[in-house]
Amino acid sequence: MNAPRRAAGSRASQRSTTGVRATLAALGIALAASATTLGAVSLRMARTVVRPAGRRPDTRIVRLDAASQTITLERTPDTTLPGRYGLFTVGSVDYLRLGSIVGEDETTVTRKLLTHVPADGDLASEAAFSGWYFDKPEDLMLPFQALEVDAGVGSCPAWEFPAEGDSDVWVVQVHGRGTTRSEALRAVPVFHTLGISSLVVSYRNDGDAPRSPSGTYALGATEWRDVDAAIGYARRRGARRVLLMGWSMGGALSLQAALESPHADVIAGLVLESPVVDWRTVLDFQGRAMHLPTPVIAMAERVLVSTWGATALRSGEPIPLDRLDVVSRAVELRHPVLILHSDDDGFVPADAPHALAKARPDLVTMETFTVARHTKLWNYDETRWTTAIQDWVRGQGLSRE
Repeated sequence: MNAPRRAAGSRASQRSTTGVRATLAALGIALAASATTLGAVSLRMARTVVRPAGRRPDTRIVRLDAASQTITLERTPDTTLPGRYGLFTVGSVDYLRLGSIVGEDETTVTRKLLTHVPADGDLASEAAFSGWYFDKPEDLMLPFQALEVDAGVGSCPAWEFPAEGDSDVWVVQVHGRGTTRSEALRAVPVFHTLGISSLVVSYRNDGDAPRSPSGTYALGATEWRDVDAAIGYARRRGARRVLLMGWSMGGALSLQAALESPHADVIAGLVLESPVVDWRTVLDFQGRAMHLPTPVIAMAERVLVSTWGATALRSGEPIPLDRLDVVSRAVELRHPVLILHSDDDGFVPADAPHALAKARPDLVTMETFTVARHTKLWNYDETRWTTAIQDWVRGQGLSRE
């Protein structure tokens, strides 16, 4: 009687043990698969951050009316902004200047064309909305010269817009990630009016300047040296005081130059529009916008800062996110800073700029917009943008009007 019961119990125990082992094995496989997926997505996110990318379409041309010189675009948060903008297209014209909104509905926005399109003009439907407005230096109708600045990676193309008469105050204009120096052209007139010469520069891996050995962005950790070379050029040309103006990632480059440059003694201040002040804040914001889990975002940041990550990304060196966090280095700031930022910025959040302004109210002035999006403050409200810069520059005693 007892033997069968013991045998049955033994078999049941064996089945139970086998079931537990199978469950644990399946769980191990699932965890391994999850870890592999997490690692792959994190690596893809990190790779996207450091690899230069071309311009991507972000709207669609619905209708072109050559007779009335209007263009109808797909409705997006950018295309509905008031002000003057640009549009990258493909076809009979490759860049259009856009004026005010003349009509809209639930799905489209119609804007006035400020670039003439002939009646037989033909444009592809895919397009990219832009805050540039001016796309070449001749558009400004100001004297300029094209030149090259010798930097560590080679000769970096630049445009010099001299002020009228002798001027010992210069501004070095630094564009953002994924764009070129044309982005900075809209700031030249305001400085020209103030009697300040502008040097509109390029930097490694931006498509105009030479590539670094890795061909990847270092998010300001190395690119600031090209900005420093531009400061040296201005100094050799007679500059005794140099302002740095940067857009987006160009703001990160400008901040690093201010903190690290051997020419820091001639830096008179910084004007930053929609700047990256702390990359971790930006990465967290963008990761959440893409609905990525927190572990993926955290892993992507570890990839960027690690030696093994640099090898996987073929980026040359780990990216020192701690050193690029200017909020944590706020005590090191030595120069006055004007920050222009919109609280509705959908790419670089205003959190870190606000934190920097709070940490260094003695040096940082922040002009906050509410509806201007990323690097489009000039376009949205040119008068307010211009006045903020003029008042700040005059307050620093740098104007030669």
